[in-house]
Amino acid sequence: MRDGYMRSDPKFIAWQSGHHPDPTDREQWWRPWHDVVASAVERGVVVRRARIVSEPVSEYIRFEYDITYQNIAAGEQVRWLPRRRASDLALPGNDFWLFDGRLVLWNHFTGDGELSPEGKEISADRAVVELCATAFESVWQRGIDHADYRV
Repeated sequence: MRDGYMRSDPKFIAWQSGHHPDPTDREQWWRPWHDVVASAVERGVVVRRARIVSEPVSEYIRFEYDITYQNIAAGEQVRWLPRRRASDLALPGNDFWLFDGRLVLWNHFTGDGELSPEGKEISADRAVVELCATAFESVWQRGIDHADYRV
């Protein structure tokens, strides 16, 4: 839900300098996260990622867009929602992952997009899970599939 994350990430810095991973050279970009996603998808788990973005997009979001083929290759479904189309949605205040409709993993970031000292937080509180599930479904329904979204 942010327009920039971890701007100190070496992959982002390399991208800013013109290095773009070769989509045909999987060893260049495949990471442990992709293994986790691919394994889950093989077991029949649906992995969806929704990104809420300001338009025109920031440089960091352009970077994310450019490397999203990696998420797709691992089996994720990805949608993009322009922030102006989310104004009437009730959204949690932090980025999150929702697992099996039972567990929320919050990601906490500093104002400049770095991982905060608090880092991550997990909640199994039913009301929190419901809030996140409802918010995510609202975003997903309005989101534009990665194949159709243009930055």
